[in-house]
Amino acid sequence: MLVTPDVIGMIIALFAFTLTVLGGVGHLLARQTKALDGRFEKIDARFEKIDARFEKIDTQFEEIRGEIAEIKISIARIEGPVARLQRL
Repeated sequence: MLVTPDVIGMIIALFAFTLTVLGGVGHLLARQTKALDGRFEKIDARFEKIDARFEKIDTQFEEIRGEIAEIKISIARIEGPVARLQRL
């Protein structure tokens, strides 16, 4: 079976066209991946800032819990013990 030069040229052209299209698609995917990575890095930075804020607020709540416990104890001391027998 003989392969004519026209068929060989057509096969080479299709191969070159396929490589060009796949190279373009690969380039577009790489570009989009790089852009998405940049966006994710920005989002990660925002979450780190928010985590730092939450840690700061958590420490403030711990201080408030201690103050509330002290207030409860002070109120209990002011009120005194519960009267068990009440006289009318």
